Amino acid sequence: MTRAPHGRGADVAVAAQLACLLEASAPKPGNVSPAADFHDVRYEDFLASAAAIGPALAAAAERPLGETIRAAVEATSRWAPSNTNLGLVLLLAPLAQAAFQPDDRPLVARLAATLAATTVADAREAYAAIRLAAPGGLGHAAEQDVAGTPTVPLRDAMTLAQERDAVAREYATGFRTTFAIGAPALARARADGLTWRDATVETFLTLLAAAPDTHIARKLGREAAAAVSQRARAVLDAGGVRSAAGRQDIAALDRELRDERNTRNPGATADLTGAAIFVALLEGGWSERGRDVRA
Repeated sequence: MTRAPHGRGADVAVAAQLACLLEASAPKPGNVSPAADFHDVRYEDFLASAAAIGPALAAAAERPLGETIRAAVEATSRWAPSNTNLGLVLLLAPLAQAAFQPDDRPLVARLAATLAATTVADAREAYAAIRLAAPGGLGHAAEQDVAGTPTVPLRDAMTLAQERDAVAREYATGFRTTFAIGAPALARARADGLTWRDATVETFLTLLAAAPDTHIARKLGREAAAAVSQRARAVLDAGGVRSAAGRQDIAALDRELRDERNTRNPGATADLTGAAIFVALLEGGWSERGRDVRA
């Protein structure tokens, strides 16, 4: 593996941690935020998880992708009581590895090379990480089930799961949703002067409106997930974070998506939002009050 240039590993790790913090801190409907916890996980658990993954992602250039994923999940498990960031780690790890590639190609091109180079060993390590995180609602797959031992490279295994999992779909499509929908939506919102918090909520709603959340679909079915996407489109049509009426609709949607077991939590869309923030930080830097620091 390529050794990271001096300072680069720390920059990529900070960008990843910041992406997790910004994603968790924004009041996205149906998700944990500073003002809203779940029965089994609190906002502070997401802060701890964001901090925990830094060392693993800082070393992403120095070990295979699967080992990076497993190291980040293992680090998280020492700080969080339940799964807080498995999907986000699966998205951030290949992006971080791509960011270390020593050439001037666009990040999306470097990512394509990273995904094409995944191995069976990467799949084994990722499967172990998934089992450790123990996310709810996975079910069983006819081929390459996570409970077994994979026999194909990680990207191939993810491709088999792309119809039922948004994270797997990103691996199969070269992170098409992240680069074509999420990151551009965030860039537009920031260019229009929205704060990181409001820009994150708008990006989340844009992603949710674009495709049904697979976390909801696994728990409640595709029809329920599609209905939530339709509600997100209506919220955006009302102005979203950019209008008083839209903000009222966001609050109403948040109430609709909350129940005791979090079955209507658009968790997959939250993961995609975090990936979009990471890409924005890697490609555009951190701009706040006139400062611009690029990872």
